[in-house]
Amino acid sequence: MAISIAPATPEDVPQIWQFVVELAIYEREPEAVIATKEDFHRVLFCESPRAYAVMCRDGDVPIGFALYFYNFSTWLGRHGLYLEDLYVTPEHRGKGAGKALLQHLAGIAVAEGCGRFEWSVLDWNQPAIDFYESMGAKPQSEWVGYRLTGEALQALASRD
Repeated sequence: MAISIAPATPEDVPQIWQFVVELAIYEREPEAVIATKEDFHRVLFCESPRAYAVMCRDGDVPIGFALYFYNFSTWLGRHGLYLEDLYVTPEHRGKGAGKALLQHLAGIAVAEGCGRFEWSVLDWNQPAIDFYESMGAKPQSEWVGYRLTGEALQALASRD
């Protein structure tokens, strides 16, 4: 297996979209994907992108991807790198592709002077939890994530 990681290109958008759909199916929420290929193209390849993607290939075959963006820590006074999605196709798991993607992103975080490299994992996804912890990642169990979407987001935004 000749794994390579490189920044995604506009030509990778259909594959990125397909990987997102496959990830949503794995995470038991296939109906949650409303993003289109055009959305990914617009967000990742605009003049000033705020989200970035890398592709993982075995030779010329796309086998995974990671999508990330930068956040900020007021406590550290530095940006952090936030991994939104990491996906490796089932037939290529356990061969080092996921680790290669994380190492690549860690390298970006270090090169960019980030103080943190963070992500979330579903509490039932024990294989992913075990994988992340094997590399030294620690759960942040004292923090509880919150999210506003849809009508709740619109309602809050329209309050005086």
